Amino acid sequence: MLDAPKDLKFAKTHEWAKVDGESVVVGITDFAQSQLSDVTYVELPEVGDHLAANDESGVIESVKAASDIYAPVGGTVVAVNTELLSAPELINGEPYAGGWLYKLKPDDLAELDALMSAEQYEESLPEEDHDEG
Repeated sequence: MLDAPKDLKFAKTHEWAKVDGESVVVGITDFAQSQLSDVTYVELPEVGDHLAANDESGVIESVKAASDIYAPVGGTVVAVNTELLSAPELINGEPYAGGWLYKLKPDDLAELDALMSAEQYEESLPEEDHDEG
């Protein structure tokens, strides 16, 4: 079961966004990390980088594939999860907690309204991935 946290917003490209004070925390979904399999490397944006919504913001590499990360909303990067540089597997074990990628100071919080709810995100996934395994 996917159980996407209900307090998050989701992009079609499998990133999640969560408002945390004046920042928006960004990560990839449990579905995305399960499709990638064992994450071996993460390339993150730099603090101070400005990203527009849907801009490429990094890369996650695994034993199976490399996948681009996209900014779910626009803003300036105010923090990156440096733990992932030495422990990228945190993304597999804790995609919604310790495996967060970076934090943005958003240009416009209203951009979050264009993202999907947890229910909408889960409904958008391929049918065979809804089954418990």
